[in-house]
Amino acid sequence: MIEGVMRRLLFLGAIGGLVVGLLGGFPGRGWSAESAWTLATLPVIAMLAVSILRDFLIGRFGVDAIALVSMSAALLLGQPLAAVVVAVMYAGGSVLEDFARGRAERELRALSDRSPRTAHRSIDGRIDDVPVVQVAVGDELLVRAGELLPVDGALLDEAASIDESAVTGEPLPRNRRRGDRLFSGTVNAGETIRMRAVAPADASTYAGIVRMVEAAQTAKAPFIRMADRFALWLLPVTLLVAGLAWWLSGDPVRGLAVLVVATPCPLILAAPVAFIGGVSRAARAGVLMKGSAALEGLAQARTAIFDKTGTLTHGGAELIATEAAPGRDPGECLRLLASIEQASHHVLAAAVVEIARARALPLSPPADIREHRGAGIEGTVGDLHLKAGSRRNVLADAELPLWAERTATRYGGQPVLMVYLAIDGRLAAVFVFGDALRGDALDTLLDLRTAGIDRIVMLTGDDAQAASRIGESLPLDRILAGADPAAKVAAVAEERGRAPTLMVGDGINDAPALATASVGIAMGARGATASSEAADVVVLTDRLSPIAAAVAIARRTRAIALQSIVAGIGLSGLAIVFAALGYLTPVAGAIAQEAIDVAVILNALRSLAGGAASAPRRDVPLPYARP
Repeated sequence: MIEGVMRRLLFLGAIGGLVVGLLGGFPGRGWSAESAWTLATLPVIAMLAVSILRDFLIGRFGVDAIALVSMSAALLLGQPLAAVVVAVMYAGGSVLEDFARGRAERELRALSDRSPRTAHRSIDGRIDDVPVVQVAVGDELLVRAGELLPVDGALLDEAASIDESAVTGEPLPRNRRRGDRLFSGTVNAGETIRMRAVAPADASTYAGIVRMVEAAQTAKAPFIRMADRFALWLLPVTLLVAGLAWWLSGDPVRGLAVLVVATPCPLILAAPVAFIGGVSRAARAGVLMKGSAALEGLAQARTAIFDKTGTLTHGGAELIATEAAPGRDPGECLRLLASIEQASHHVLAAAVVEIARARALPLSPPADIREHRGAGIEGTVGDLHLKAGSRRNVLADAELPLWAERTATRYGGQPVLMVYLAIDGRLAAVFVFGDALRGDALDTLLDLRTAGIDRIVMLTGDDAQAASRIGESLPLDRILAGADPAAKVAAVAEERGRAPTLMVGDGINDAPALATASVGIAMGARGATASSEAADVVVLTDRLSPIAAAVAIARRTRAIALQSIVAGIGLSGLAIVFAALGYLTPVAGAIAQEAIDVAVILNALRSLAGGAASAPRRDVPLPYARP
């Protein structure tokens, strides 16, 4: 902050000295134009010398030294106008760089600035306002309308409307039900709600995001480190060219012009601005990158590896088919099944109820319940007697009617679960549940192909039949089934040996593979997991399409950085040649170099806007699924 103010003051002082000198100085007071220009240049030289010495003591060395040499040489050679122009351009470039960095980091800083600070804790009917760091797991919290959720928690009320845009990038509020996971940093978009803390503040989702943002602002990509190393060669090369220009022409001013033109270097300005802008752009798309190195790795990836369950698929029980008896309404059969499943403890019951509620089916209270563990449930809903569960539990040894036999045959041997429903003793419907493909999976993989991914692989711990059922709907180059965590690591290492590789996963068992890949991408919308900690990139939405957007953003960002560097160095090199041949004076050279730097930085700022968007979502029917 203080250094930024000092740079602005030096810039204003240099401009003031330049203007005073151009107006003729203060003749009556003995201040000539040369004196004004010299005095305006000296503070910039002093601050630059201190900055270079400080960097040198901690092992850093950059091309700022060229600016110091050129201003000092200009004063020694009696060219104070050239010196003050360089001072104005150097100080102005520093201010411009501060502006560019500030704009690129603004959205990332906004995440930290809006971190939850306080929580309303409920104890024995009393509400106390406490710092968020004092919230413990198990505390009951009150969140009023429009307030940030202070920590990760579980909803205690029947329903809530939560604005998750700051965390996931989703523009519309999400409806949550009792027991659903709520994330810190999101906003209560409805009425006052109650929640129970499931993680302390420092282990909640938003705190993890802030930590990743801090890493993104400080970590350097290999591309940027390469630029820094290249900059080390620029000073001796510049001094050599300046010395040759002086020696061949016999005019020291020509050598000075070369020094001026080489100050400063767009190489070290463009890359950091572009990469920080790309990280910020990705954050707006719901993708958090743990530093510029992750963005560069994503830009260079040529192979994409996906876990299946919970990544390419929803990872839960989805209704993939319903076959109702002639004369029966499939929707009414689902409503009755969900009504009786409300009383069941079976793992599938909650999924059935959720599916019915998502379709706005009005459920009825069940009565006279008898549950057969692992086999089914029976009872009454209204005046109807229902029996639901496995074929044996519902039909005993009776044969299936023809309409149901077709369904049983069609899905026989596949990794699905069939639930039979009988109403008043007669089979009414057969429901087929399985792990369904995500609606945006096909679009995402096609978009990755378009973005430059040459090879796509699916890894899964499921058997070959379950893997092929999902894989045959997708443009995959390889399917590896029956893979345990060790086998996944080996497969990722093999693919990485062929080309830079990104790996996408969501479970704890994916963490070793994510760490092995060139870039690990975690589906982090379901909460903090070991996979999120091991990954380089975290997708904050429960969708795949941001992955394709992130790859497109990364490629575009790296291309912009490369464009800026090549154009800046090329133009600077051309200007150096013109200066060495005597076609550019020191003053004209300084103005030309500043124009180059401004153009380079403005081009780098393009990484903040446009260029990539999430792929459109659409339903992707599986080969056996019905419309």
